Amino acid sequence: MKKIIALFATALIIISCKNDKTSSIEEIKNIKKEDITTSIYPESITKIFDAHGGIDHWNKMKTLSFTMNKQNGAEVTTTNLKTRAELIDTPDYGIGFDGRTLWVNEKNEKPYRGKARFYKGLMMYFYAMPFIVGDDGIIYEEAEPLTFEGKTYLGVLVSYEAGIGESPDDQYIIYYDAETGQMQWLAYTVTFGKDGKSDKFSYIRYDDWQTINGLALPKSISWYNVEEGQPTESRNTVEFVDVVVSEEAPKDAIFGMPQGSKIIQ
Repeated sequence: MKKIIALFATALIIISCKNDKTSSIEEIKNIKKEDITTSIYPESITKIFDAHGGIDHWNKMKTLSFTMNKQNGAEVTTTNLKTRAELIDTPDYGIGFDGRTLWVNEKNEKPYRGKARFYKGLMMYFYAMPFIVGDDGIIYEEAEPLTFEGKTYLGVLVSYEAGIGESPDDQYIIYYDAETGQMQWLAYTVTFGKDGKSDKFSYIRYDDWQTINGLALPKSISWYNVEEGQPTESRNTVEFVDVVVSEEAPKDAIFGMPQGSKIIQ
């Protein structure tokens, strides 16, 4: 009888060990299956990404296109999200970047008087918030909250490592709803063509969202007047229509430089 009990106990130990081993293997498999991309981000910015459809889902996208209807006609921006090649097409001019060369194509003999290097990627950057601050080379810090019309929004300060982008001294603050995680404001500085950081922040309100391909993206954004470093009242709104966000990459040919275009150094 004692032998039977001993054998039974040994069998239980063996089964238990096998179960523990099996459980461990399953846990390892589950960890391998889990997409751990978001683990590289602080909890606060991950909460914001999740509220807008998730950074992992955004990272699957290769094409972003949107239209802004302006006084001189429709301005259509198309971006390859992986290479950051871009085409900004308007009735008067086109600005293109194929990943190496920036060019301007003047139409109807009207000279382009803007700053192509500054404008390249600008509206795409504003539009793709908050996901655009998931890029490499970004530093995240906690920012002082913003209170507007009696509601307080938590903030994440975004800055860049040296040598990242055209203006590595630019800074952004994403303000979000503490309960939902949804982005509500963007504060930003402009340092293009200047030396060093700036403490002058402009403010854009993000409170009009639409869901496209599983992602919450802006339907419109509004710039605000600023007094004593705080937003006060809306001064202009930009609406986005014909938005496309897709896992299919745009054709490289659309970013090619048309004959007669000017190369921007």
